[in-house]
Amino acid sequence: MTQQTNSQKLDALRRLHASTRHARPATPERGAAKPASSRTDFTTLPAWKEMQFGLATAAALGLDPPFFRPVSAARGTQLCINGQWVENFASYDYLSLNRGPEVAQAVAQAVADWGVSATASRLVGGNLAYHDALEDELADFLGTEAALTMVSGHGTNQAILRTLCGPGDLIAVDQLAHNSIYEGIRVSGAAHVTFPHNDADWLDRRLSEIREDYDRVLVVTEGLFSMDGDVPDLARFTAIRRRHDTWLMLDEAHSIGVLGKTGRGIREEQGIDPGEVDIVMGTLSKTFCSAGGFVAGSRALIETIGFKAPGFIYSVGLSAPHAAASLAALRALRADPGLPERLRGLGQHFRARAQAAGLDCGPSEGYAIAPVMLGDSVRATWISNQLLAAGFNVLPIIAPAVQERHARLRFFLNVGHDEAVIDAVIAKTAELVALAAQGGFDISATAAAQRG
Repeated sequence: MTQQTNSQKLDALRRLHASTRHARPATPERGAAKPASSRTDFTTLPAWKEMQFGLATAAALGLDPPFFRPVSAARGTQLCINGQWVENFASYDYLSLNRGPEVAQAVAQAVADWGVSATASRLVGGNLAYHDALEDELADFLGTEAALTMVSGHGTNQAILRTLCGPGDLIAVDQLAHNSIYEGIRVSGAAHVTFPHNDADWLDRRLSEIREDYDRVLVVTEGLFSMDGDVPDLARFTAIRRRHDTWLMLDEAHSIGVLGKTGRGIREEQGIDPGEVDIVMGTLSKTFCSAGGFVAGSRALIETIGFKAPGFIYSVGLSAPHAAASLAALRALRADPGLPERLRGLGQHFRARAQAAGLDCGPSEGYAIAPVMLGDSVRATWISNQLLAAGFNVLPIIAPAVQERHARLRFFLNVGHDEAVIDAVIAKTAELVALAAQGGFDISATAAAQRG
């Protein structure tokens, strides 16, 4: 009998999954023991079934799941995973500030001065001195009147959209925007329209048709898209803002510290006046190597969110260690404004070498996010696992996070990487991509080829 290909195995598993995912449990015979109530059994949840399907699929194909890999130690840009030191390309510590002495010293002092918790929401516990210090410097760095920090980057987007928009309003969002933005739209109650990725012309035409049906309109896009590593033409969106009388919001989670000569984000990168953007959102977990999020803009915007956003007023304030780490990282960036340029050099080097090796980098523009497009989730997972065995931690992005035909490996580049290690991981990736293609990507065939 001819061995099934991976594609045939996946099709069979999907058919089985589809036939059972909504099946009701059989009714027991009279007198038989009753099964656990489907109303309280967590294993009847669709989310649990989806998770089990994914694990079963990986097991059937002989693949180790690439997620939640156990990490026991870290040093520089390396991690110890399952007892093996590997070069890490899954960290968005873009400027390699996380383990710097300035950050460590600032955190230690903050713990000594304040402890490890803010101990209350800021509404009742007050603005602690370190809150004001961080927010004042963020606003100054970004060229806005004010800024406000929160304990969750994901929650920051929800808080902004939930507070500013509601029934009668419209939120227009890029189709590749982050999950947190879509969750914020959902809880806001506002209508929404999704525009094709980076397609300002489409949005302009659509708003010409429907703008007058709504009171307030908020347009949301990102500074640097986290899956593809590309950017919008921001001037086209600022023109839409003026033409259609809308707010414009930028999610700069991945672009602050990365774009712009001094790391101030896409507005600096593309020469856009800061006043042309109404709302700047960012996270503290990337360039600012901590945890949490922030929003920056006019004082009226910040006061509105501070007094009305449930995700802020009913949540504990940002802790002293987190704030101290972010403030130290921000000051380190300002003291060494050449960091973004060094990171850009590595990004451009990666893209040039990857393309020369025949790898498809998709729409990436050569910044800190470098995808290698592979086209199917099984192939991406297998190559990720082989790279780990070779000493490189590179995670696959697979369905449902992206469409199946857009599965890829995603490399996060850090200033602490060097060209030699980038060359090495590209060479190994190209070798594995060729090996997978040579075997038609049947795992048994490619594994045998590798052993041989």
